[in-house]
Amino acid sequence: MPEDHDWEAYKVPPTRTPVSERTTSVPNPVNFFQSAFSYVFDAPVTFVREWIERWQTKNKFYYYHQKFRRVPDLSQCLEGDYLCYYEAEAQWRRDRMVDQEIVEIVRERMAACKQREGPNQFQNCAKEMELLAQVTKAYQDRYGELGYHGNARTCLMKQKHRMMEERKAAQEKES
Repeated sequence: MPEDHDWEAYKVPPTRTPVSERTTSVPNPVNFFQSAFSYVFDAPVTFVREWIERWQTKNKFYYYHQKFRRVPDLSQCLEGDYLCYYEAEAQWRRDRMVDQEIVEIVRERMAACKQREGPNQFQNCAKEMELLAQVTKAYQDRYGELGYHGNARTCLMKQKHRMMEERKAAQEKES
């Protein structure tokens, strides 16, 4: 670095910031609107938010997912108990969504295993393939052929017919 600086090219900043001289006695409207906004809108919102945050830090509540109590199955409802019918239907829909997610998770694990293993997928992903086959068979046995508008009653009737067919096949086998 050279010793002789060119002071005109690189000017040293002033040591003190000069005070601006007001040329008018009228207050600046921007300052008025900023302070009005601060007191009218910002201060109450900030106060409420800080109060909520203080309340939340005192009362820690860990919420992961909603847990519903198990309700009686549709077969356990009394005749004419429409509230029980409704609760059983809602329980069936939740169970169906859970079973769909289980099938989807197992399917995703299977796809990840296939992606990871490449050409060796048939021997290294045998457990995942078997698990996927079991899960999809169980889902198909319970919810298959119900369609989009399936409900707890049609699912119960399907299970009843399947049990009757199994019982009939077992009796024919014994005979």
